[in-house]
Amino acid sequence: MKSISVKLAPPLARWLSNRARELKRTQSDLVRDALEQQRQGQGGVSCHDLAKHLCGIMRNAPRDLSTNPKYMEGFGE
Repeated sequence: MKSISVKLAPPLARWLSNRARELKRTQSDLVRDALEQQRQGQGGVSCHDLAKHLCGIMRNAPRDLSTNPKYMEGFGE
C-alpha cells in the first residue's frame, strides 16, 4: 500500500483518535473507508439531500411557525 501524510486540525485529530478507539479500528482504516465511500459517491449525504423532495410542499403554512409563540401554545403537553 502507498503511504501518505495528512495534516489534521487538533479537533479533527482528537475525534479521529477517539472514534478509532471506540470502534477498535486503526485511524488509517477509518480514513481509507471514508475515502472509499467518497470515491463511490456514498459519503457526505446531508439531511437536506435526503428530504429535498419535501421542500416547499406546504402551501398555506405560516411563515413564522417555529418562532411565533402563539403557535407553540400547548406544545409538549
